[in-house]
Amino acid sequence: MSVIKISKNNFEQEVLKSDKKVLLDFYADWCGPCRMVSPIVDEIASEHPEYKVGKINVDEQTELASDFRVMSIPSLFVLQNGKIIDRAVGARSKEQILAMLK
Repeated sequence: MSVIKISKNNFEQEVLKSDKKVLLDFYADWCGPCRMVSPIVDEIASEHPEYKVGKINVDEQTELASDFRVMSIPSLFVLQNGKIIDRAVGARSKEQILAMLK
């Protein structure tokens, strides 16, 4: 499965109504640590079809960033049944991100 670009237009369908755990990566193109995490998130999406993986550009989706109270990026959130079950701020290793999804 590939990474889904999440916006407020598809958030409800792709995230809240998902029957899978959802990993959300809040990022910005200008953010160095975000560029380190991005390929890891892409790998997880392609290697683990049991999860839905989405990326949210905080510069384009300010409302979603505000809803999630994102103060620093990258911010990673794991949701299940529309509820946040885990979160992390800052660059993380693949193992750390996968542990959030367990």
